[in-house]
Amino acid sequence: MTNENRFSGKADVYAKCRPAYPEAYIDYLMAAAGLEKGAPVADIGAGTGILTGQLLRRGWKVTAVEPNGDMRREMERRLGRCGGFTAMPGTAEATSIAAGSVVLVTAAQAFHWFDPALFRAECRRILSPAGKVALVWNNRDGDSELVRANAEICRAFCPAFRGFSGGRMAEMPELFRNFFRGGGYEEKQFRHDLAMDETGFVGRNLSASYAPRPGDPSYEEFVAAVRRLFADHARNGRIVMPNLTRSYLGYV
Repeated sequence: MTNENRFSGKADVYAKCRPAYPEAYIDYLMAAAGLEKGAPVADIGAGTGILTGQLLRRGWKVTAVEPNGDMRREMERRLGRCGGFTAMPGTAEATSIAAGSVVLVTAAQAFHWFDPALFRAECRRILSPAGKVALVWNNRDGDSELVRANAEICRAFCPAFRGFSGGRMAEMPELFRNFFRGGGYEEKQFRHDLAMDETGFVGRNLSASYAPRPGDPSYEEFVAAVRRLFADHARNGRIVMPNLTRSYLGYV
């Protein structure tokens, strides 16, 4: 399965169950990137437009690039009436955005799918001279017993599971040193614990690229195991997933 197709059929559960980013992170991004309202931004690998929508609500003009048709159509359904919003097909390595036309490139929950060298070259092409790139992930806190148990379920039922993406990235600082100009970047971390009911917790697990789809042999067992985990940790019908938002910002 190509990276482009890994989320086919998951757009609805992704849009409903994936978390947004903390407003403190958006505040930081506005200040650190030096952006005023109306600034042109490119959100690459935009998915269903979770970060895109947050940037639009702050008054930026956002061109959202997403190669997967299901995800892009869901994004257009959700954000199509927002002023300053443009969605287009394309990849991180070939966006079709005009050269030098944006002042910030964002990649939320997506950089690990890209070819870093080709994406870097594309960022340098589409950015203005003073433009920056922001890479960000919502990532489960690996110190949590709940998160460790969740990972064990994924290992048992999801052959493609290799760990939660943001956590893997945090363990590879050389990847960021090679990506950002001169090896320099600003790393920030925001506490962003996520409260969910059972439907949201199951959906969050099913929205992952590695998670089984309805009809897959392991689907029912996977869902049952996730429901048991929820029941073990829930209080008053809700669970709190310890989560960190990790950001990497710099010039390329």
